[in-house]
Amino acid sequence: MKIDDSIEEADNYEELEDSFEHQVITVDPGQSALRLDKFLVDKLTKLSRQRIQIGIKSGAFTVNDQEVRPNYKVKPWDIIQCTLPRISDEFSQVQPENIPLKIVYEDEYLMVVYKEPGRVVHPGYGNKSGTLVNALAYYLQSETLPVLEGNSLDRPCLVHRIDKDTSGLLLVAKEEYTLSHLAKQFFNHTIERTYFALVWGSPQPSEGTIKHNLIRNPRNRLQFMGTLNSEEGKSAITHYKIIEDFYYVSLVECKLETGRTHQIRAHFATIGHPLFNDGRYGGDKIHKGTIFTRYKQFVDNCFVLLPRQALHAASLGFQHPISNQWIQLNSPLPDDMNSVIDKWRSYYLDRKNKI
Repeated sequence: MKIDDSIEEADNYEELEDSFEHQVITVDPGQSALRLDKFLVDKLTKLSRQRIQIGIKSGAFTVNDQEVRPNYKVKPWDIIQCTLPRISDEFSQVQPENIPLKIVYEDEYLMVVYKEPGRVVHPGYGNKSGTLVNALAYYLQSETLPVLEGNSLDRPCLVHRIDKDTSGLLLVAKEEYTLSHLAKQFFNHTIERTYFALVWGSPQPSEGTIKHNLIRNPRNRLQFMGTLNSEEGKSAITHYKIIEDFYYVSLVECKLETGRTHQIRAHFATIGHPLFNDGRYGGDKIHKGTIFTRYKQFVDNCFVLLPRQALHAASLGFQHPISNQWIQLNSPLPDDMNSVIDKWRSYYLDRKNKI
């Protein structure tokens, strides 16, 4: 996926649906019997036969909605669907850097790391070094990666992304079969992701689903905004539940069904409850409470403690591509979010007891 350099210099995006080569091919009625991998080499000239074979084995190619083997013989009117992750050439030039990593899970095929807030994920315009991928390149250069037939990955590949100032878990593939298999799980929305966000006010109902399509804000290209017009933008679905309601702000659990750019941030801003201290979406201003100086000072102190949007990628669940076991991993709330939540809890209880 190529990110428009004019959009942002220091952020990365979690635009999962745009990170795939997705094509549908209907076999011609006059097509003679031919191995699927050979057939696809002629149709998908930008993909090597090795990559196509790995994609078929990982389930990234289906025929008539069924997974098949590379030696499957195509027949007239077969419908072939391709869902492969795009691998950008820019990552082959990543310079390894000795940056400490917080590894939550690792085996020879994949790893899950904790990304602290403020760390850019991928090198890009304005961020050629100091990124999470630079750190991964250094860490993995001393490892002997699994040698599988046709494996073309010689660098770490993140299966998804989170914003620079969002903390939490990220999934990394070490070889191409794993990358293809995990990417397909993301594309099919079978990977479970839970986020915790501190938002202004109390969303109503206290548990629900936001289904606004997302479009770029015509007045500010750095923002996305929700629309109920199903003909506009890209489908985006966020399930949420209030965990604690402090009247002024609420701690909300979010489960993503899709993975659009800034999805949680844009969705809650659209319904009038932007994330706390999310400057991009207006959350760095008071949205609920009094106008008295003492209250404003309290909020400003919270902004200092949490100098970013209050969003944390707290859990990740997926099927291991090799063992087929379900892997469930969790990451506790970081100190900055915990500190601010504690302050709001105390403030709310104190005000409640005085009424």
